[in-house]
Amino acid sequence: MRAFQVLPDAQPAAIRTVDTPEPKEGEVRLEIGACGLNFADLLMIKGEYQDTPEPPFTLGMEVAGTIEACGPGVDEALLGRRVAVFGGQGGLADYGCFPADRCVTLPDAMPFTDAAAFQVAYGTSHVALDHKARLQPGETLLVLGAAGGVGLTAVEIGKQMGATVIACARGADKLAVAEQAGADHLIDAKTEDIRERCKALGGLDVVYDPVGGDQFKSAFRACNPEARILAIGFASGEVPQIPANHLLVKNISVLGLYWGGYLKFRPQVISDSLATLFGWYADGKLKPHVSHTLPLEQTLDGLELLRTRKSTGKVVITP
Repeated sequence: MRAFQVLPDAQPAAIRTVDTPEPKEGEVRLEIGACGLNFADLLMIKGEYQDTPEPPFTLGMEVAGTIEACGPGVDEALLGRRVAVFGGQGGLADYGCFPADRCVTLPDAMPFTDAAAFQVAYGTSHVALDHKARLQPGETLLVLGAAGGVGLTAVEIGKQMGATVIACARGADKLAVAEQAGADHLIDAKTEDIRERCKALGGLDVVYDPVGGDQFKSAFRACNPEARILAIGFASGEVPQIPANHLLVKNISVLGLYWGGYLKFRPQVISDSLATLFGWYADGKLKPHVSHTLPLEQTLDGLELLRTRKSTGKVVITP
């Protein structure tokens, strides 16, 4: 089968022909229908992600497909079932083996492209806003990077939870995407003063930040007392340094969120969240935005779209 692999000794990542894997105990093998790309894939290629395996390994954190083989100890009644799974790796291939207990059955009407764009982005935003920040109806939420893979889902979920949502992104085209997702107010990060706009809108109760850098600093200075700042990622390349004395004065909380980490120490948080999210999808309350769907041969092109921030929503690869 074909697999897009990260190779040892600083060799460029590339598609290789490898043996089709056999499922081990507790695993299923999927015929992969789609794989969502994530910013973490770029970090894995450079060996900078917190859960980077030893190379060689097949890239691709989240997949959707059809169960076509079961390992020992797995009920063969699952054969033929359409599922999504967060495997952490192994998704950019024709087939992949994943833990059966991580597989989530898809709603009948959900295509693989939506399913592969769903778990990490929506799961991150829902756990962040609901479980961590306890976002309340009527509060003001600022979403930085609001047209990106996770940012756009934070706009949707924030509106679903009853917040007033301020979307911050670079350029009119990206802001239009955020507005379609339900944003109440728009800030162009290229031309506007984030701090002043947010203060003019009454200040911030929750900040959702996958960007870091100067945008974090501006949002921090526009926070209301008892605001919660969610540190999701650092797409700007700059990890902000937080003045703890300012946290104290305004009673501000900064909350880190690594969605995949919950699978290791509190998986029920993930499963409960996904049950809510798939229910919202089935009810038509969530609409994944996939700006690019590419074949496996164009995986490098898809990763470049992420690196240069030329995509909106998700980029999905279809083997």
